Amino acid sequence: MEELIEILEELLPGEDVENCTTLIDDHILDSFGILSLVSEIEDAFEVEVSPAELIPDNFNSAKSLWEMICRLKEEE
Repeated sequence: MEELIEILEELLPGEDVENCTTLIDDHILDSFGILSLVSEIEDAFEVEVSPAELIPDNFNSAKSLWEMICRLKEEE
């Protein structure tokens, strides 16, 4: 999770990414940010984020992102 937080802090400087639960809802993370984040996640965690995973529930918080990453790693 620590590596994910570092990635989010790099993409969203100045945001409280560890505690925010509305990254998508409050437009903190936009479409370009999501694409950048997906690329970083795929590289860092060696998973493939399919289009089906690109839903707001998976990207609204660091916790939901981490849950998605863990689920994807289990599916490998």
